[in-house]
Amino acid sequence: MATRYLSPADPEPMTAINITPLIDVLLVLLIMLIITLPIVTHKVPLDLPQLGAPPVNAPQHRLDLGSDGAVRIDGVGVSDAALPARLHVIAQRGDALVVAAAGDARYARFDGLLATIKRAGITRLGFADNARFAVLN
Repeated sequence: MATRYLSPADPEPMTAINITPLIDVLLVLLIMLIITLPIVTHKVPLDLPQLGAPPVNAPQHRLDLGSDGAVRIDGVGVSDAALPARLHVIAQRGDALVVAAAGDARYARFDGLLATIKRAGITRLGFADNARFAVLN
């Protein structure tokens, strides 16, 4: 808090609060909120099974995402144009789909793949080979 005298004849101190640092901090917080808000709201919602759900013995198909972005279903390469149709057939049968991604695969590609799986209507979804990415406390 700054204290200053008006003149030598008037020894009464005048106190004023400098609010410039407060405004600076508020502006920085506002900018941080504007930057991080789109990151928080961008997500692909998935309906995951609850604890204690009985295991389902449905046929399983494996979808592999390579480090180069190539997609393979049950070992057969699939183009991006044919992928929704293949996934729709798996969803209609009620089969389970197990997704395995290479460790150096692009996240944007994986996220787009999850969105395509959801749009196809697949409800039985699992992830393989993800134990290496687990963070242990």
